[in-house]
Amino acid sequence: MASNKVIIDAAGIEQALRRMAGEIANQAFSPSEIGLIGIQSGGVVLARRLARILSEILGRTIPVGCLDIGMHRDDLNHRGVPTLYPTEIPFDINNKCVILVDDVLYTGRTVRAAMDALNDYGRPRMIKLAVLVDRGHRELPIRPDYVGITIPTKPSDKVHVIVSDSGTDDAVILHEA
Repeated sequence: MASNKVIIDAAGIEQALRRMAGEIANQAFSPSEIGLIGIQSGGVVLARRLARILSEILGRTIPVGCLDIGMHRDDLNHRGVPTLYPTEIPFDINNKCVILVDDVLYTGRTVRAAMDALNDYGRPRMIKLAVLVDRGHRELPIRPDYVGITIPTKPSDKVHVIVSDSGTDDAVILHEA
């Protein structure tokens, strides 16, 4: 029997983003070295919100972009034609600390594709990973540097993240199989 549970609400998501931004701000990065890039489509809104909070903390505008990974996925022959989204990186990523942002980390394959896609735009000094939800079940040796919440799941479960720029109706919902 399937069930749906709200794991975290709008206030919890805002709290998680503020904690993650604080962790990023406490690293030994100069604010001018940091750039956030949201992975299309789930990480884009989160990257904008994290950048806004980081800008408040650091007193400097933190650049943010978005990255499409559709053509870098390793399952193209199984999925058919991917849905493509725009990539917009309005800053030079060379020698920056690029923080990739996504909503859910599962197998790690999306992050691997994002790192491949990022190489088309330059060579960052380092790449860090920020995710709102880590649900486990990695298939690749990838781990997040900044995590909002860790949710134990079964591989058959689904995690649905609802976020907006305003943050009013945000939620993380677990669809248990």
